[in-house]
Order: sequence, then structure tokens, then C-alpha cells
Amino acid sequence: MKLKTSDFDYKLPKELIAQSPLVDRESCRMLYLNKTTGEIKNRHFFDVIDYLNKDDVLVLNDTKVYPARIIAKRQTGAEVEVFLLNPYDNSNKWEALTKNFKRVKQGEILEVSPDFKIKLIEKKEANKENEIPKYIVELIYEDENIYDVLNKYGSIPLPPYISRQAREEDKETYQTVFAKNLGSVACPTAGLHFTNELLQRIKEKGIKIAYVTLNVGLGTFMPVKVENIEEHTMHYESFSIPKETQDLIENKKGAIVAVGTTVLRCLEATYQKYGRIKACSDKTNIFIYPPYEIKSIDKLITNFHLPKSTLIMLVSAFAGKGLIFEAYGRAVAEKYRFFSYGDCMFIDK
Repeated sequence: MKLKTSDFDYKLPKELIAQSPLVDRESCRMLYLNKTTGEIKNRHFFDVIDYLNKDDVLVLNDTKVYPARIIAKRQTGAEVEVFLLNPYDNSNKWEALTKNFKRVKQGEILEVSPDFKIKLIEKKEANKENEIPKYIVELIYEDENIYDVLNKYGSIPLPPYISRQAREEDKETYQTVFAKNLGSVACPTAGLHFTNELLQRIKEKGIKIAYVTLNVGLGTFMPVKVENIEEHTMHYESFSIPKETQDLIENKKGAIVAVGTTVLRCLEATYQKYGRIKACSDKTNIFIYPPYEIKSIDKLITNFHLPKSTLIMLVSAFAGKGLIFEAYGRAVAEKYRFFSYGDCMFIDK
């Protein structure tokens, strides 16, 4: 029997959606789930080291979120919100989303500041029912580095379930402590719970730390609008795996522990393509849902995901839908904090 999108729904009280991060990252709650025994228990994230063994390989996504949300003005004074997705080519053109571009004419220039303007080049129509139209815009600026410009005038694009406006401190708190490579519009949030001190203790235990870069894109925000899961199309996301990470995984003596669904998708995409984890730069729109069998990792650290989302489908493929929904029921009953700034799970093998 094929699963439907509605099979991945669950009830979540609104007050359990975390609106702000904890001051102490590693003190968040962690629901431990053993997918072999079915054991579920309450822990804290600083206990994660108890479930990592010497010679395990802990894989982190070192992508960095850029301030992609920009407020510009038309000559009439009307504000237009522009959400920059990714560079479109080697020039200053970018793909973008916007809430109110309908009245903006092709070729019109919007002003962010005297030294930063945005020109509408063209509208790209949606090719499929579950896609939304994007725009091609040209960024006109005087600074040498566009990311310096965005950091000055942009704000972090917090997910829509965070009801408050983005604050300046989100530029730091909505980044992992190991974020390095700019390119994401959303944070790989399972990594938010690590501190530099915890990472040091993990290294001292003899656990290897490896990195991949997967730039989190539009698909993170896109709901599944079709009831037949097989009709949903994921957006492509670019990723890279360095040779050092390939070597650590190939020579591993312990388990591969993925920190977040982005790491899992990255590793699984290469495993699916090459039959192993291979150093490469590529892009993927891999869509993982039951009964897909994940072969690239052994354990997973992950936050709690939205009802009917592609991410709850992914973790259900990894640990089994029944066990995942039992764990989610426990998390709701125990009043865990959900989604990006919320608590997390450790899924053991």
C-alpha cells in the first residue's frame, strides 16, 4: 500500500513552535530513539557524546546562511520584499522570489539604498503545479563583494512558522558555529546545537569530524501540495564533498553519524550515484520517503519537522514511520520545542 501525504500529518500545538533559540545551544532537549529496540527516552543535547563512540565519523554541513531577504522601494515609495535564492549566472543576476512584484514592470529599478539597487529582468513561469514563479533580478551595487552588501542591507530569511521579524542577532544565532561556506537561504538546523566546546570534547573522545557543504535552498520552505507523494518534485540543491571526507568515511572503523537531513541527502545522493561516498561537486533533488532504504549512514541527529513535509518523510524512511510518529507523539506530550530553533532527536541504529 502506497503512503499518501496525509499519512505524514500530526497535530502540533502552536505554542510548541520555537520562536527564538536557547542561549546555551547544547542545553536543548534531545529525544533519544533507538530504531532497533524502539527505546525512547529524554536526554539533553550535551548527552550526545554518550551515543558517539571512538572512531565514529560525525558528518556536519558547513554551509552558511546569507541575509537573503531584502526590502526595496519603487519610485512611488511602495515597498517590495525580495527574497534572493541563488546566483543565476556568472554576472550579477540572481533568481528571486517576491510577495509583491506583480506591479513591477520588466526593466524597473528598485532602490534598497543609494549604493544598492535591484533591477527586474524577467519572470520565470512555473513549469509544474507545485512550483511557484521565480524572477530574475540584476543586483546593482558599488561594493566589491555582494555578500558584504547583503550583510549590510539584508536580513536572515527566517522560516514562515517563526512569526516574529528577523533580528540582527539572528545573523549569528541562525548559523552553526562551524558555518563557513556561504550559499544557503536556510540553516541546517540540526547543527545549531553544537558549541565549539562540545565539538572539542567529541574530538578528544576519538570521534572523527568530517564536513560536507549542501546549500539549503527553496525546497526547505516548500510544502508538499499533492496527495500522491510520487508526484512531488524536489528542488535541486548544490553540494560538495571534499576528498578528506571521502577518506574518513572509506577508512572508518565506527558508525557514520549524519548531523541533519541535509547531510543525509548529500551522502545518500552520492551513494545512489556511485555506490559509495565520493568526493565531488554536484547537485541533487533526491526525494527520500518510505519504503526507500537508506544505505549511506548509520545514525542521525535531526530536529523535529513539519507535518506532511518531505523531511518527516525522510526520517520515516530512516527509522520507520510507525516509530517516528511514536517518537513525535512523545515529544508533543513532553512539550519539546519544535522546528528550526527547537529541540532535536538522536536516532540510533
